[in-house]
Amino acid sequence: MRKIVLLVIIGFGISFTSASGQEIAVLKYKGGGDWYANPTALPNLIRFCNQTISTRISPEPQTVEPGSPLLFQYPYVHMTGHGNVFFSDEEVGSLRTYLLAGGFLHIDDNYGMEPYIRKEIKKIFPDKELEELSPEHAIFSQKFKFATGLPKIHEHDGKRPQALGIFDKNRLVLLFTFESDLGDGWEDPEVHNDPPEVRQKALQMGANIIQYAFKN
Repeated sequence: MRKIVLLVIIGFGISFTSASGQEIAVLKYKGGGDWYANPTALPNLIRFCNQTISTRISPEPQTVEPGSPLLFQYPYVHMTGHGNVFFSDEEVGSLRTYLLAGGFLHIDDNYGMEPYIRKEIKKIFPDKELEELSPEHAIFSQKFKFATGLPKIHEHDGKRPQALGIFDKNRLVLLFTFESDLGDGWEDPEVHNDPPEVRQKALQMGANIIQYAFKN
């Protein structure tokens, strides 16, 4: 589990606590996209993580805006939706500082977000490119092993699933999961009627992401 980090950057105090009392958050962004999609997803993932990888995350995820100082309290922030995304200049600066100081942003395309979020990621890191993670990356071999990389949860356009990332000094700071839709697999069983084995794969991959974010 990540040790306590105390750092002050442009007025923000960055403090990631230990496993005791740990919290994670959903990013509430502007632009019109449904940032609130998949309401049962993170509570289910939290429950699974607490049961399988010995985390002690608060049962209910928090909601945080990208320009809020509260962003710096969370070692893992989740972002999802189907539509447009827009970050202001202030939010871009806040997200960049958060990620370079030890934060982790997981963007899970819920179908339709991809063309919008790519432009916003480029605003955050104009000098970096999204890189596809190979199946050998550590995120696929945490508690659960995924020998072929990111699992396919929902078909959407029938394309292969991709895990794309932004790195800083060899640390993955931003993960963009595309054509997989992990969040749908985390939701309550009756929402999408996914087979148990598909939901299990989604939850296991989610636990790997949480574990990686907390350790790195």
